[in-house]
Amino acid sequence: MILSTTPSIEGRTIREYKGVVTGETIIGANMFKDLFAGIRDIVGGRSGSYEKVLREAKDTSLQEMMDRARALGANAIVGIDIDYETIGSNGSMLMVATSGTAVVI
Repeated sequence: MILSTTPSIEGRTIREYKGVVTGETIIGANMFKDLFAGIRDIVGGRSGSYEKVLREAKDTSLQEMMDRARALGANAIVGIDIDYETIGSNGSMLMVATSGTAVVI
């Protein structure tokens, strides 16, 4: 599956548009608190553990979106957007949402 944030893929022709596909992942804030309790790898204000969890959430969301595109018969997704939002009554959860257009190239 080819993924692109651009509306087209250089050197390839989009033959068919299959529609908008999305993927969503929600992570509870308690997970982050637990991570921070045992963090030993903070260097220069960055947390490798925290960043790893965010990457995993993004990858899960992208995988869900790719699965939906495959189910439509697509072999690429263009115009991908990735959003990170806090949700819940006190911003206690983080949502990673991806969206794009499933296409056949």
